[in-house]
Amino acid sequence: MELRNKKILLGITGGIAAYKTCGLIRLLIKAGADVKVVLTPNAGNFVTETTLRTLTKNPVYTDRFSEFEWKPEHISLADEADLFVIAPASANTIGKIANGICDNLLTSLVAAFDKPVAVAPAMNCKMWGNKFVQKNISTLEETGFYIINPEQGSLACGYEGDGRLAGIDKIFKKTCELLQEEQFLKGKKILITAGGTKEPIDPVRYIGNRSSGKMGTALANAAANYGAEVCLIRSETARDMLEDVMREFPSCDMLIMAAAVADYRVKESSGTKIKKQDKEEITLELVKNPDILLEAVKIKSPGQIIVGFCAETESIVENALEKLRRKNLDFIVANDVSDPETGFGSDYNAVTIIDRENKNIKTVDKMHKNDIAKIILKYLLKN
Repeated sequence: MELRNKKILLGITGGIAAYKTCGLIRLLIKAGADVKVVLTPNAGNFVTETTLRTLTKNPVYTDRFSEFEWKPEHISLADEADLFVIAPASANTIGKIANGICDNLLTSLVAAFDKPVAVAPAMNCKMWGNKFVQKNISTLEETGFYIINPEQGSLACGYEGDGRLAGIDKIFKKTCELLQEEQFLKGKKILITAGGTKEPIDPVRYIGNRSSGKMGTALANAAANYGAEVCLIRSETARDMLEDVMREFPSCDMLIMAAAVADYRVKESSGTKIKKQDKEEITLELVKNPDILLEAVKIKSPGQIIVGFCAETESIVENALEKLRRKNLDFIVANDVSDPETGFGSDYNAVTIIDRENKNIKTVDKMHKNDIAKIILKYLLKN
């Protein structure tokens, strides 16, 4: 497989399987990859820096920061690599990563790494079966990490069972797949709407909502990173957004309607500022805005995908399903905006993704919207 011009960061943790990683390095370099190795403090007890330097023709990174680099290693190494592979990954390091602990260079690198991470665990079979270890593995998977599960066999401790590092050929193959898969949207054009609309009352005031547009922007960035041509729409009013969507959607493969569009607008907005008067009350007559999703469905062509969003404060799944069916969508993403930690304006979100057949409901607990965006796009691809 061709890996020319690909930069791979290879993390090695303290475990007897560390010596096997030398074979993985040979395969990666033979395929054309540029490999840099980072070791946990204990990994050097199992494989030497000299061996790894000789194989990679690159420096080996530990917790000793280079005095010649102006940029911290956990940032510079993370920025330049296309993929981070951790093999073998010990239970200790897996636990640290899953809980955001950054007490060495490798765990700090993972925290700063915003591209694909593959983890190949290796440990005693009883450790692998430990419920806390499995919980940490699930946390990594839910966050978008790729787990290359260990195999069954004879372990260094004398036991037989699951926990043996996956075969080097298998890890190499998965590495190649991930470097290709991460461009899974290449050749696709995706239309994404973001933010709330502002329906004018007069030149000064408007009716709007608290949507920040962060989720839509995160989706646009993730889709672009996955190779898609992205059209991001942030319109002033619902009617403006309708016009923009209807113009762009026919040439797109997918519409992700993440914007929070105002349901109503002022029937007759004032061209001049409405002055405060002695009246204790003021009455505004509101009229319904066009439903952009319904209009998009009307012009949808075979093969096009429409994804709706709904912000709810109660009965999240039930309300999402009702909207999914009523608007004849392919998918819907529901988020609970009653929680201030994941509601409007927050950098975090918690969502439930539902498909048209209601067969693959995926619930994602609170995490950064950048990570939520990746999970949503991969879910759409899978389903």
